[in-house]
Amino acid sequence: MKNLFKSALLAAAMAVSVAPVQAATSLDQLLDQVKKNRVSEARINSQREAEFNSARADKQALLKKAQDGLKAEQARGDRLAKQYADNEIRLAEKEQELKNATGTLGEMFGVVRQSSGEAYGLISSSIVSAQYPGRSAFLEGMASESKGLPNIQELEELWFALQTEMTESGKIARFETDVISLDGGSSRQEVVRVGTFNLVSKEGYLAYNAEKGQVQPLGRQPDSHMVNDASSFMDATSGFNPFFVDPTRGTILGLLTAKATLSERYHAGGVVGYVITAMLALGFLIAIYKFVTLTAVSAKMRSQLNNTGNPSSSNPLGRILKVYQENKGADAENLELKLDEAILRELPSIESGINIIKIFAAVAPLLGLLGTVLGMIATFQQITLFGTGDPRIMAGSISMALVTTAQGIIAALPLILLHSIVAGRSKSIVHILDEQAAGIVAAHAEVEKA
Repeated sequence: MKNLFKSALLAAAMAVSVAPVQAATSLDQLLDQVKKNRVSEARINSQREAEFNSARADKQALLKKAQDGLKAEQARGDRLAKQYADNEIRLAEKEQELKNATGTLGEMFGVVRQSSGEAYGLISSSIVSAQYPGRSAFLEGMASESKGLPNIQELEELWFALQTEMTESGKIARFETDVISLDGGSSRQEVVRVGTFNLVSKEGYLAYNAEKGQVQPLGRQPDSHMVNDASSFMDATSGFNPFFVDPTRGTILGLLTAKATLSERYHAGGVVGYVITAMLALGFLIAIYKFVTLTAVSAKMRSQLNNTGNPSSSNPLGRILKVYQENKGADAENLELKLDEAILRELPSIESGINIIKIFAAVAPLLGLLGTVLGMIATFQQITLFGTGDPRIMAGSISMALVTTAQGIIAALPLILLHSIVAGRSKSIVHILDEQAAGIVAAHAEVEKA
């Protein structure tokens, strides 16, 4: 009995109850409570089943709706695919009809596009665009973006662009524009355009940068006489005026400005060239000094010739005459020796420095040859390292080889001329001394005989 009671209590504990259950005090109460809970559980289960069936119906309705939508989209997709295929066929037919209808006009499109491309390349880089900017935008679109046949208006625009370029190529126009300086600044200047060839201002020749659409001065102006003529042409208002025109539209100007100046050519000689220059300068200074001093000595000697009875120690002839006066009592042979000794004492001061000029004149070409050898050595080293693909790599060494030779010859020529002049002046002085000494000895010998 006790075990049965425990089993009933365990079953009651395992049952699901919604309402709170009071503790049973007897078996009858427990039986009633279990029955009530059974009815309540049955009602709850029925309610749950009804809710599940209702939700199931809703899900089935949604599934049916989704399936219907899928069928509709599939049907739409098939319809669009068929329509796309039909449109492709119609497009092919229309293209063929267009091709048949245009006939030879299709070739005109290729010609117009090609002409637009050529005109764009010409006009975009033309200096006329500096005066009339924005002319090439239409041509660029015609050459690259146009897909259909050109219309009348587009053909007229192409015609006007070509006609404008042709007309402006024969005009000299004056206008104002912004000129970009080399340091990046900008200034408003008056510019003269000579056809399609050159742009000039008071600063000289200008260049047109087609990529940026800017006018800027050349990195280096050509020779001064060309720039002077350009400035005079800029200031002229009428009449005929000389002007250097570049018919290649900048190519010759670029070559002229890229040409090395005398200063750049001189510095291309390097250390050897500087040594040759130093020798030329030193030889020139010595020659000038000797020419001045010998000229002064020659003048004093001419003055002394007019007054041989009053010798002066300020010139070689006067000192020789003093030797004669001091040795009048000697015989002719001893007097001749004394005079020769006096002349030999004068020679070092007269001929000093002259041989140095001669040495410089002889060494300068040898130094030039040394520079040539060094330049060729450097050239072959560069050929070994970099090959012969780019001649500009070897240009510096070749310049040194050629420039030093020219510098040596250029230095030797004036030094030889100066040496000849100075040596001739010194020889004339020595000749006068020898002549006067010989005359004194001859006169003294005649006196002895008498």
